[in-house]
Amino acid sequence: MIFLSVGLVSECCDARKKEEQMDSDFGNERELSDLQKLRSQYRPELPPCLQGTTVRVEFGDATAAADPSGSHTISRSFPHTYGQPIAHFLRATATVPAAQVITDHPATRVGLVFCGRQSPGGHNVIWGLLDALKVHNPKSTLLGFLGGSEGLFAQKTLEVTDDILATYKNQGGYDLLGRTKDQIRTTEQVNAALNACTTLKLDGLVIIGGVTSNTDAAQLAETFAERKCPTKVVGIPVTLNGDLKNQFVETNVGFDTICKVNSQLISNVCTDALSAEKYYYFIRLMGRKASHVALECTLQSHPNMIILGEEVAASKLTLFDITKQICDAVQARGEQDKFHGVILLPEGIIESIPEVYALLQEIHGLLKQGVSADNIFAQLSPWASALFEFLPPFIRKQLLLHPESDDSAQLSQIETEKLLAHLVEEEMNKRLKEGTYKGKKFNGICHFFGYQARGSLPSKFDCDYAYVLGHICYHILASGLNGYMATVTNLKNPVNKWRCGAAPITAMMTVKRYGRGHGASTLGKPALHPATVDLKGKAYELLRQNATKFLMDDVYRNPGPLQFDGPGADAKAVTLCVEDQDYMGRIKKLQEYLDKVRSIVKPGCSQDVLKAALSAMASVTDILSVMSSPSSGNTPF
Repeated sequence: MIFLSVGLVSECCDARKKEEQMDSDFGNERELSDLQKLRSQYRPELPPCLQGTTVRVEFGDATAAADPSGSHTISRSFPHTYGQPIAHFLRATATVPAAQVITDHPATRVGLVFCGRQSPGGHNVIWGLLDALKVHNPKSTLLGFLGGSEGLFAQKTLEVTDDILATYKNQGGYDLLGRTKDQIRTTEQVNAALNACTTLKLDGLVIIGGVTSNTDAAQLAETFAERKCPTKVVGIPVTLNGDLKNQFVETNVGFDTICKVNSQLISNVCTDALSAEKYYYFIRLMGRKASHVALECTLQSHPNMIILGEEVAASKLTLFDITKQICDAVQARGEQDKFHGVILLPEGIIESIPEVYALLQEIHGLLKQGVSADNIFAQLSPWASALFEFLPPFIRKQLLLHPESDDSAQLSQIETEKLLAHLVEEEMNKRLKEGTYKGKKFNGICHFFGYQARGSLPSKFDCDYAYVLGHICYHILASGLNGYMATVTNLKNPVNKWRCGAAPITAMMTVKRYGRGHGASTLGKPALHPATVDLKGKAYELLRQNATKFLMDDVYRNPGPLQFDGPGADAKAVTLCVEDQDYMGRIKKLQEYLDKVRSIVKPGCSQDVLKAALSAMASVTDILSVMSSPSSGNTPF
C-alpha cells in the first residue's frame, strides 16, 4: 500500500510539473523575423471618439430583438440584460446635451479570455484594451486567462504588461494566452467563471470569440447580474468565419486576413491551372456552416466556379445535382478547348446537402446513444444505409466522427472536395465512354485551405479593427455596461470616420424553431446564430453578375500577398464595401431627425405645421408597421 501511495504521489507531482511547464510556455518573448519586428512597431490609429482621457457616451432607445416573434422568449430568458439601450461613444468636440461625460477613472481590474478558434488580430484586442486601461489609470490591471476557458475556470492568469505584449503586437495566433474549449455553458462552468471573477475581484471580463462564445458571454452577463456579481461581461466579435454579422456588427476580426491569404493561394493555383491546362483544382475553404469566406475569396481571385452552401440549401440540391452541375461546367469549358479550372467549396456545404445532412443527423443521434462507430452502419435506416454504402470509404470514416460542441459535424475533417472530385471524375469518364463528352480525360487535384491562413500575420485592417475594439472594451466598462458587444460601423471608410459603440448581445439574438416531424416543432434557446450569405444581398448579386464570365473566360485575378504599406495595404473586403450597412450611424441620424421634429412641432406651432407632421407620421408608421410584421420576411440588415 505504501508503494502504491508513493507511486500515486509521484504521478501527481509529474502531472503538476507538466501543467506548470505548459503554463510557463505562455507569454514568453517571441523570436521575430525582420518583417515581424517591423510589424510590431506599427501603431494602429484610433478614431477621434476614442482619443483622450475622457469617455463620452450617448445612450439611445431601448433595444428589441431583431425578430419580434422571439422577443418574448428572449426577454424571459434574459430579464436583467434584455432591452438595454445601444451606446454611442462621442468625440470631444461633439455637442450632445444628453451625453454622459465620464472623467473619473478608478483603477480597474479586467480579465480577458480567448474562447473561440484562433483568428488573426486577436492579440491586438488585448493591446488596445491594455493601452486604454493604462491611459485612463496607470494603476489598472489586465489579467489574461491561460489556456482559454479552462484557464478561466482554474483561475490561471498572466498579468499582461506592455513588455510581455512587445513581441505579440500585430502578430497572428493566440499563443500569448492560448485557448482550449470554446464554451462557458454548463452550470458547473458558469459557477466556476463566477467564482474566478469574484475571487480575482474583477471589474470586467472580456470574452473574445464568435457566435457561440458571445452567446455564452450573454448568458454569463445575465447570471452575474442575477447574482449581483459586480463583474461586467463584454463580448468581442473575433472569428475567421465572418458569420457573426447582424445589424450592429459589419464584420469580424480575422475575416479580412483569412480572405486575403486564401485569395493569394487560390490565385496561385489559378495561374498554375492556366499554365498546365490539364488539371481541375477543387479547393475547400474553412468557414464553418456559412460561405462568407468562400464568397469573399471568389470576388477577390475570380476562380471559375463556386458552389455556396446557401445556394445548395435554398435549391435543395442533392449530391447528384451538384455533381451534374460541375460536370456540365467541365463539359462546356471542354467545348472551348479548356480542360482546366478552379472550383471553390465552403467546408459547410456538406451539411447543406439534404440527404447527407439527414444521414449525419442519424449518425450523430446514434453516437449520442453510445453506439460505437463500428456498429453505426448496422443501425441506420434503410435509405441512410444505402447512401452510406454509396459513399467512398474515406468519407464514411469522416462522417462517423463525433460532432462538435454545437452539434455540427467536424467540417474541417470531412474532405468534401475529394468526394466531389471523385464523383465528377466517375461521371466524366462515363460521358467520355458514352461519347457525350469528347474532351480530354478529367484530372482533379484537391486542396483544403484553412489552417494555413488562420495563423497568418493580421492584415492592416484587422490590426486596426482589433485594436479599436480593445479600446471600446474599456469605454463599455467605464460606462458601467454589462452584456454588451463592442461594435464599429462605417468600417469601409478610413479609421477617422469609424463609428464606435456598443450593443446589448441580447438584441442580436434569435430563437429558432426545430421541426420534430408531423408538423410539430420546438423552440430552441435564444442564441446568436451564424449569419449565412444573403442570397438577396449585393455581394451575392455581384457574384451572379460575373458568374458566367468567371466560368468561361479565365479572368483570374491575383491580389498578391498581404500588403502592409503601399498599394493594397488599405484594401478592404469586397463584401464589406459593397454592402451598405452603417446601422449604428443610421440609428443616430434617425434620432437627430426625431429630435428636430420635436423642436419644430411643439405647442405654439402653426396648424399647417401640425397637420403636415401628423400626415407624414401616419404614413411612416403605416409603412413601418407592415415592414416590421413577422409575415413580411424583412431582415434588419
